[in-house]
Amino acid sequence: MAENTLPTLNGISETLLITLFVRAKESQRPDALLKDDLAVALIKRIDCDYSRFKLQQHDEVAIIMRMHKFDSHVRAFLSRNPVAVVVHIGCGLDTRFERVDNGSVEWFDMDMPDVMALRQGLIPTEGIRYHTLATSIFEDDWLEEVSRFRPRPFMFLAEGVFPYFEEAQVKSLFVKLGDRFPGAELVCDAHTPFVIWTDNLQLVLSKVSARLHWGLRHSKDVENWGNGFLLLDEWFYFDEPEPRMRPYRWMRYFPLLGKSTGIFHYRLGSEKSP
Repeated sequence: MAENTLPTLNGISETLLITLFVRAKESQRPDALLKDDLAVALIKRIDCDYSRFKLQQHDEVAIIMRMHKFDSHVRAFLSRNPVAVVVHIGCGLDTRFERVDNGSVEWFDMDMPDVMALRQGLIPTEGIRYHTLATSIFEDDWLEEVSRFRPRPFMFLAEGVFPYFEEAQVKSLFVKLGDRFPGAELVCDAHTPFVIWTDNLQLVLSKVSARLHWGLRHSKDVENWGNGFLLLDEWFYFDEPEPRMRPYRWMRYFPLLGKSTGIFHYRLGSEKSP
C-alpha cells in the first residue's frame, strides 16, 4: 500500500510522473546512464498506475539521455561560473540540484503550486543556497526574488517544458529573460512540428490530458526573437553512439527524423554595462 496518496495533478503537471517512472526504471538497470535512488523510493510511495504510460524503449532511453545532457550543461556552466545562479523551470520531482551541486551555486527549483506542494512533501530539500518557487514561469512575481542575485551569471533550464506552450508564450518568456538577465544562458529541448503531432498521439494513448504545442523548425529561429540572442550549441539524440539507441540510429541519415528532437543552448543577448 502506498504511503502517500497522489494529489490531483492535471494537464502539464501530470507529466512529471512519466519522467519519474523512467528515472526509477533506469536506476535499477546495471548499465544505468543515470542513477536516482530517490526516484525508486518515490514511485513506491506515490499511488499511481504507471502501466498506463505507453512508452517505447527508445522513448525511455531518450528521456534518460536528455536528463544526462542537461546535467552536463549545468556542470559545464558551473565549471566556468562557480558562483552562478541556476533556475530549474518545471523541476517536477527531479533531483538535479543533488546531482550537480558544486558547493557554491545558488539554485532555484520552480514549478506550479500543486507540484511544489507534492515535491516538498516528498523531497524536503533544505539549504541556504537552495530555493523553491511555486509559480508559473509566465508570472512576474518570481523575477524579483531571483534578480536579487544579479550580477552573478544566470542559467535557466527548461527540460520537457516549453513544447507544452504556444510559441507566443515561449517567445515572450525568452524576451523577458533576455531583458531582465542580459547575457544569461538558457538550455531547453524542442521538437519539430512533426514530432509534436506524433507525441500528442502518445499522450492520448497514455491517458494524459496535456498536449504539446510549440514546435521549432530550425534552432537558429530563436536568434530572431531578441537582439543578441545566440545559439551556442545544439545536440540531437543520435549524435552519440548510445548502445540502446543502436536499432534507431539509421534515423540520423534522414534530417526529418534525426534532427527532429534536440537540446538547444542559447545566450540571451549580451551583458549590459553597469
